[in-house]
Amino acid sequence: MKKIIEYFQEQNIIFKSFQEIDIKKLNSCKKVSIYLGIDLKGYYVIVIFLSKKSKIFRKEVDDFRILHKRMEDYIDSSIKNNYIIIDAPLSSKAKVIFEEYNWKVFKY
Repeated sequence: MKKIIEYFQEQNIIFKSFQEIDIKKLNSCKKVSIYLGIDLKGYYVIVIFLSKKSKIFRKEVDDFRILHKRMEDYIDSSIKNNYIIIDAPLSSKAKVIFEEYNWKVFKY
């Protein structure tokens, strides 16, 4: 988690609070790390860290949108900003779809 916070500080994104959420609480078996933060304006932020060797395709984008919705249901509030940090090859179509749904994609 410390590496994620330091990475966002390099990007000039700072959080008031930042905590890891257990993926099992969201009824998912994906191998990702999910963090919930509150930015300086008081809005909720979701951060997903994904690290794998295979390429990320556009069909996987829907899985992350479902995780986002489950997180909103879990905290019973809306999430203003969506960040995904990817340590894997990313297809250009997947990146476009992430950006269409207002996700900010960072390569790690």
